[in-house]
Amino acid sequence: MLDNLALGFATATTLPNLLYCFLGTFLGTFIGVLPGLGPLAAVAMLLPVSFYLPPETALVMLAGVYYGAEYGGSIASILLNIPGTPSSSITCLDGYPMARQGRAGVALLMTALASFFGGVFGILVIAGLAPVLAQFALLLQPADYFAVMLLGLVAASVVSNSGTLRGVMMVCLGVLLGTVGVDVNSGVTRFTGSIQDLRDGVGLVVVAMGLFGVSEAMMSARGAAPSYATEKVSWQRFLPQPSEWLRSLPPALRGSLVGSFFGTLPGTGQTVASSIAYALEKRVSPNRGEFGKGAIEGVVVPESANNAAAQTAFIPTLTLGIPGSTTMALMIGALMIHGVTPGPRLISEHPALFWGLIVSFLFGNLFLLVLNIPLIGLWVRLLRIPHYFLYPAVVVLISIGVYSIDHSLFDVWTMLAFGFLGYLLRLHRYEPAPLLIGFILGPMMEEYLRRAMLLSRGDPMVFFQNPGSAVLIAISAVLLVLTALPRRKRG
Repeated sequence: MLDNLALGFATATTLPNLLYCFLGTFLGTFIGVLPGLGPLAAVAMLLPVSFYLPPETALVMLAGVYYGAEYGGSIASILLNIPGTPSSSITCLDGYPMARQGRAGVALLMTALASFFGGVFGILVIAGLAPVLAQFALLLQPADYFAVMLLGLVAASVVSNSGTLRGVMMVCLGVLLGTVGVDVNSGVTRFTGSIQDLRDGVGLVVVAMGLFGVSEAMMSARGAAPSYATEKVSWQRFLPQPSEWLRSLPPALRGSLVGSFFGTLPGTGQTVASSIAYALEKRVSPNRGEFGKGAIEGVVVPESANNAAAQTAFIPTLTLGIPGSTTMALMIGALMIHGVTPGPRLISEHPALFWGLIVSFLFGNLFLLVLNIPLIGLWVRLLRIPHYFLYPAVVVLISIGVYSIDHSLFDVWTMLAFGFLGYLLRLHRYEPAPLLIGFILGPMMEEYLRRAMLLSRGDPMVFFQNPGSAVLIAISAVLLVLTALPRRKRG
């Protein structure tokens, strides 16, 4: 292990690798802050640059872009209630209320520290357990993955502050929206209403930007959000209270553990990790009554889980050649362009690349910390812009971002329609976050459900005969029951 880490440090600390790591984290953060963009767009934009670099340097830069954009998405979530990434929608639940209370600086500082903690934890997991975790991921069957997705959907309904029943309704609506388009297995067009633009389904960015960005602008125009123009920008206001420092450490550790576990599972990733970590913390925290109202734990837990999952997502990508997300698929493409085939032999055949990348994560997370803590004052000053200037500009940026993906005006109109839907939902106290998570996980859950049923020749007992899936389904059922009990008792 020490020899491997020494090789990694020797690779990562070369001047070109350090410079491109810094460049990647800086550009990733900048792109992640912009509404409508995220890690996928950021990596896709800079992928052509990697063609002219050595394999180690190219992957170090793209990895920095990836987790830099993940962090940048959290900034928009806290300040404007616009998740730059799907996993950042969980951060909106408590980060945005903190901003409305005049504590945006505190939320941003704790986000940076929690992201760094989760990232370093994920790096240690990769360095120590990458081969073991890769073999463990190979043991999972489609029924196990289905149960993991089901647990993620149940957790998404639990995190809703509008109640479990409304959360389940939102998750189900998101799953239904995820079925729109051409069915991959049969080729049948489903729920498109004969609209050709819906044959490929509804875009994730379209749904996320509409439900959160446009609906927030409409709520602000209605007068639901206060003005933050009087908030003072000073370092004293950025520091949490002494008691909040102690409250933040156990949630950061729990979030990192959950994120590291789900990051190693192909097809789950940061969104599942953030939602389950938040749901778990909401059950075990002694301050559970503050969740959804600006609890410091509600920012620390999803951010530590998100960054730990972002780091450990490289385990199945590099050691198994299985991308856990579209962004990871781009990483595999970048490797193959340079003649490097990801898989079980990558560590032995390209040790300098693997361990250099792992060590570069540490420097990249340090760069994020050094870059963004001094910039907290700049980000908070965004809140001092009057809303009648800020939110129209945000809607324009969102529209440009959505249009730039496929150059489709239909996507822009669809995004506006989802914005109106999100506005109506929020007026009637329905949280949009579970809907978005259901939209993301629903298609993946359907895919693993079909695989499991094909392998079992249509026998649904496969989900209960397999110990892993049986335990996860039981946990999902218990979680629903435990969440419903207090409400029934009050009734």
